[in-house]
Amino acid sequence: MIKEDELFQKGIDSFNKRKFYDAHEYWEELWLDYKIEDAKFIQALIQLAVSYYHLSNNNLNGAKSMIRKCIKKLENFDNSWGIDVIEVNKQVKDVQNHYNNISYAYDIDDRYIITLKVIHE
Repeated sequence: MIKEDELFQKGIDSFNKRKFYDAHEYWEELWLDYKIEDAKFIQALIQLAVSYYHLSNNNLNGAKSMIRKCIKKLENFDNSWGIDVIEVNKQVKDVQNHYNNISYAYDIDDRYIITLKVIHE
């Protein structure tokens, strides 16, 4: 496995274990240190992880800001790194709607913590 793939997968694994700060770190290394074609997609994943990280620290405004930036970037992709980005974007928009309907970060409903699925060919 090449280093870029390893960083991406470690980010996915951390994200799905709800270790959002760690996911952000892996993806940020990938985004900053490697010239990749779909860097904006990786940046969107970073923003999604940071959004959840903010939420876990009771920073609802920070979470809302990051998810808004994430959605704008996801709209430019259909599929990337084995992820159905169109489906993820739908889920992220549902999360954003939920953020907009809660008053406190601790009000997050578990079903709004998404899981990223990678389909390997």
